[in-house]
Amino acid sequence: MSSEKTEALVVGGGQAGIAASEHLTKCGVPHIVLEKGRIAEKWRSGRWDSLVANGPAWHDRLPGLTFDDVHPDGFPPKERMADYFEAYVDKFQVPMRTGVEVTEVRRAEGAPGFIATTSRGAIQADYIIAATGPFQKPVFPKIVADDAPALQMHSAAYKNPGQLPAGAVLVVGGGASGAQIADELLRDGRRVYLSVGPHSRYPRWYRGHDYCWWLGVLGQWDIEAPAPGTEHIAIAVSGAYGGYTVDYRGFAERGMTLLGLTEEYSDGVVRFAPDLAANMAEGDAAYVQMLDDADAYVERSGLDLPEDPDARAFGPPPDCVTNPLLGLDLAAEGVGTVLWATGYAPDYSWLKVDTFDDRGAPVHQRGVGQEAGVYFLGLPWLSRRGSSFIWGVWHDARYVAEHISTHRGYMAYHAGRP
Repeated sequence: MSSEKTEALVVGGGQAGIAASEHLTKCGVPHIVLEKGRIAEKWRSGRWDSLVANGPAWHDRLPGLTFDDVHPDGFPPKERMADYFEAYVDKFQVPMRTGVEVTEVRRAEGAPGFIATTSRGAIQADYIIAATGPFQKPVFPKIVADDAPALQMHSAAYKNPGQLPAGAVLVVGGGASGAQIADELLRDGRRVYLSVGPHSRYPRWYRGHDYCWWLGVLGQWDIEAPAPGTEHIAIAVSGAYGGYTVDYRGFAERGMTLLGLTEEYSDGVVRFAPDLAANMAEGDAAYVQMLDDADAYVERSGLDLPEDPDARAFGPPPDCVTNPLLGLDLAAEGVGTVLWATGYAPDYSWLKVDTFDDRGAPVHQRGVGQEAGVYFLGLPWLSRRGSSFIWGVWHDARYVAEHISTHRGYMAYHAGRP
């Protein structure tokens, strides 16, 4: 069977795939980028309508292009983010093909490299870069029965409050997505219950700088591995409404009912763990630790930054924390929707190669797969804490492209030997 040939095939046309293409071009590696939807499709159709970038415009971007119509400290809306990546593709002449789905990649039989089966025919490639990222399959815990008296929806399907049936909403998950959606629903006049598990939270601004800046100067974006037990801790931060610090106490003061971790369901009642106060305290500890680290850095560096005593002013715990609700009768409380903001999992079912562990997770070092010629980009903690962020994936892409370039050098020497 005849097939098109290229040296590197990049699967995924979002920020990871675009960054990979830029560095492959710089290294002189012929390549193709395939995207089954539009460029940066997830930004356009994969999230809710009011989503904005969680980092400011000066930070959440690739190095080769700035936002010319967004204040550096502003938070671009999702459509603007998608337009930004389209502009990046044009500027760097990324060899992108949209509307092409990769259904399978296998090692070529009797020949070097791989064969990718796509919706537009087969492509043979020496190197495969999986740049589809970690947010492919919504994680939807089967806790509440399908016949519960409420619509169940994952945050991936949520668009806006008008989409939901009448009644109160139970939002499960207190990370960035859950907190932002719960806040939007509360502002819309809904009665909202928010189930908050273990999490970390940070000040949106402190002493005149965004938390992204603080993590940078404190060296925390470059941490190479999460602290034990924190691998799956949600981060609560928001760029919505101009950006604000996620404060669950403030949510409660405005009428939101906070709940502990969602545990089980039976007879129309959702039950929660008695851990709300502990989860809140854990999030507060991370928040205060960052303030302490920032203050120490200011003193050590002799920076002239304004003090911010209000950042440490915590109000009293709300009643829903001191007297936690451990069970919620959905019908009796008029809950019309259970919205699961419980994250995503990667999907590499199309990649039929030997570089996954028993759980299906990629086995790699800094994105270099266990099987020669296979690479990954865009995953959390690929090489450092910032790997899954826009600017972080750009640095990881450079490493991957240079690794491919080095390997090409060895293969060229092999091919040129008499």
